[in-house]
This record gives sequence, structure tokens and C-alpha cells, in this order.
Amino acid sequence: MFGFNDLFERVFENLKERNAVSGGEEMLRLRSYEKLQNLVNRGLVEKLGKEYKGTARVHEASSAYAAAQEAAAAEAEA
Repeated sequence: MFGFNDLFERVFENLKERNAVSGGEEMLRLRSYEKLQNLVNRGLVEKLGKEYKGTARVHEASSAYAAAQEAAAAEAEA
């Protein structure tokens, strides 16, 4: 379980280490919050007060999962 600020600090530090920060910290904070709320709305993350917890389906948010779903759909069409 993470509070938004704790989660954001982890992500921001990781991005700084990789030199992948652009647009400033405040813009990144807003985009991160928007994406986190999207995960909550999709049922992949649970919001408990001011803290967030991944559900068993949180793996569905990964790009690898999306690629696998897309490949399966393409295969089903063929």
C-alpha cells in the first residue's frame, strides 16, 4: 500500500536516475495522479482513504499484457 506522495517520489526518483524527466515535476505529478485515477476506475488499483493498493488484476496495466491481448485478437481474426 502506498500513499500518492510516496508512490510519486519513487517514480520520480527512478525517472531522474534514467534522465527521463521532462516537463517539470508538477506536470509529472498531475499526469501521474491522472493515470493512477484511471487505474482505480478500471478496477486495477483500489483506493483506501488516501492510500492505493494494487488488485490481483494490476498486471493488466502493463504494456506487455496489452501487447499479448492485441496479438491474441489479431490471431483470432486470422
